[in-house]
Amino acid sequence: MNKILATTVASLAFIGAAYAAEVQGTVQSVDPATRSITLDDGKTYVIPETLKVDGLAAGAKVKVTVDDTTGAVTAIEAAS
Repeated sequence: MNKILATTVASLAFIGAAYAAEVQGTVQSVDPATRSITLDDGKTYVIPETLKVDGLAAGAKVKVTVDDTTGAVTAIEAAS
């Protein structure tokens, strides 16, 4: 019984993690009009209005979490 429970919990954790990707980089540019940022790898991400981006500027190191199924940004935070 414990093996089944442990396997189920591990599977659910894996499934939840499989749908989110984290990207780290340095912000190259910020466009407040479109709420988009471009990272040093050249990729541009649109930040939804539900997330605060006050003080986000070029040169900031960030971690962006993106939903793999929709491509939507779900979180953005300072990277360490």
